Amino acid sequence: MNEMRNVDADLSRFRSRVRVAMLVVVVGFVLVFLRLFYLQVIRYEDLAEQAEDNRIAVVPTVPNRGLILDRNGLVLATNYSAYTLEVTPNKAGPVEGWIEDLAQVLDIGVRERKRFKKLLEESKGFASVPIRTRLTDEEVARFTAQKFRFPGVEVKARLFRSYPYGELASHVIGYIGRINQKEKEAIEDSENGNNYEGTEFIGKLGIEQSFERQLHGTTGVQQIETSAGGRAVRRLASQPATPGDTVILSIDIKLQKLIEDLYGNRRGALVALDPKTGEVLAFVSKPTFDPNLFVEGIDLDNWQSLNESIDKPLLNRALRGTYPPGSTYKPFMALGALELGKRSAQAIINDPGYFNFGGHRFGSPEGYLGDMDMRRAIQLSSNIYFYSLANEMGVDAIHDFMAPFGFGQLTGIDIQGETRGVLPSTEWKRKAYKTAAQRKWYAGETISLGIGQGYNTFTMLQLAQATAVLATNGLKYKPHIAMATRDAVSRETRPLVTEPPQNLGLKPENVAVIRDALGAVVQAGTSASAFAGAAYTSGGKTGTAQAVTIGEGQKYERARMGEHQRDHALYIAMAPLDDPKIVLALIVENAGWGAEVAAPIARRVFDYWLQDRYPSEEDIAAVSQGQAAAPIGPSRKASEMPWPPGPSSVAPAAPAVTQAQ
Repeated sequence: MNEMRNVDADLSRFRSRVRVAMLVVVVGFVLVFLRLFYLQVIRYEDLAEQAEDNRIAVVPTVPNRGLILDRNGLVLATNYSAYTLEVTPNKAGPVEGWIEDLAQVLDIGVRERKRFKKLLEESKGFASVPIRTRLTDEEVARFTAQKFRFPGVEVKARLFRSYPYGELASHVIGYIGRINQKEKEAIEDSENGNNYEGTEFIGKLGIEQSFERQLHGTTGVQQIETSAGGRAVRRLASQPATPGDTVILSIDIKLQKLIEDLYGNRRGALVALDPKTGEVLAFVSKPTFDPNLFVEGIDLDNWQSLNESIDKPLLNRALRGTYPPGSTYKPFMALGALELGKRSAQAIINDPGYFNFGGHRFGSPEGYLGDMDMRRAIQLSSNIYFYSLANEMGVDAIHDFMAPFGFGQLTGIDIQGETRGVLPSTEWKRKAYKTAAQRKWYAGETISLGIGQGYNTFTMLQLAQATAVLATNGLKYKPHIAMATRDAVSRETRPLVTEPPQNLGLKPENVAVIRDALGAVVQAGTSASAFAGAAYTSGGKTGTAQAVTIGEGQKYERARMGEHQRDHALYIAMAPLDDPKIVLALIVENAGWGAEVAAPIARRVFDYWLQDRYPSEEDIAAVSQGQAAAPIGPSRKASEMPWPPGPSSVAPAAPAVTQAQ
């Protein structure tokens, strides 16, 4: 009996367990059904879209970068196609594990390894990094045969930027380089961020930087069907990229080349403008650098050589170099006296060769000059005349008159990085210095301002713009280097919109006095020898500015000064004098007298622009050494000079150059 009772109890427990198991199974099926209903009915559209996205990869197509041309259509920046060997770090593994093996297949020199290491530090693991560029067909074939040994390493065909004339006009053109993390973040936060998907290089300097948006173009896309393993199966659709626009500059690259040759190995800057439009005809900064070094990522040795050089080749002296204007400031001081009614043109000031003020003796290298009216004071560059004029005008009156000309102000030119310089005033000094004694303006500090010394420091761009105001009788145009863009598709050329000139309201009769005096400088003054025999009239003013301060009672002795301590040579000029078509301002650093060193360069620029004359090789060599006044030897017809120049003076162009449009 007991045994039967135990069997019934076991069967009851078994049946209970079966019922529980069946309930669990039913509940499980219900849950699966509910889940399937949720996924296949409720979330159908959302999941179907995700599945489609997983099946289809959207790949950006980077556009060809636009060209940069000079005013005559000569190509200053273009693109060429070449093979590059690239490494994806998270696929290739530690560098030490494969680089020596790879070096047995392809030559990977010390320079390539240093550059690769630098780029590797800046990159993210999933972005490919170039280790070798410009592979030959033979090198491509050699690597392809061994590719299985190097996961994460592959050959890609890329477009590279090329600057065919190397160092010529490098500060104007600029260069492109790899996008760094800070730039990447700024791009991602910008409205144009999506247009930079897949882009690895952007403009870093000059026109390449300032006109990045126009040069970059519009990124295209390709829709690629992929397998479950992520391999491309077929292309479904594509929207081609639109190449960047061509940017046309106002620069005449042949004139730029001539000026850079005239400077030789000397340091300095020159800005030439069309005074009636503000177009920049030449924008020279010496020494220069080769922008091609930056295209693939500059190596450490070249970077240190450029960055640590005492000559500062990376400094755009025309845009960022600030200098005392020296005696080139005197014509503007004289105009200020006329406009403010401080001194008439006929007023006579005796120049005994020194000026005493506040117990200090301000000397003059010209020595005794005698009685000076305004015209003669500019012609012979009388320091004493302008010492006394500065004292009569006062620092704040000088500041308020000079500021509208652009001295100590940003011109607004269309490339980035411009420096303001210093146009001193009592307010400026209060803000610039810390202690009460330093902030106080002393009357003796005003005296040296009259001859362009003291706290005055300006750029050659500012000085050229101010000279252009004299040439236009008071109209101030904003200088600009880019003149037009050309659409990559329609080929339509669109002039860039420029601002109307600002009228400074100068009295024509006062400007006429100054321009007449500038003409006297060329006819019988300090720059007469440089312009002897010229077939046109011009006006100019020489200047010599201190690079270091000479103490009171000390005498400047060039032979005892270090090269970088010697005086700068300056010149401003316009031509033809009665209807100027070109103005310029230039400086040759630490070179001495403006009349001997700077004015001869201006003469050759005017001969080129106004008469289509190109100096002889003998003359170019002499000017570059500061050993010529008027031209030497027979000149040549500028329009018939061969171009491009020979390989001795310009870096060779990259192979297989292809235009972007």
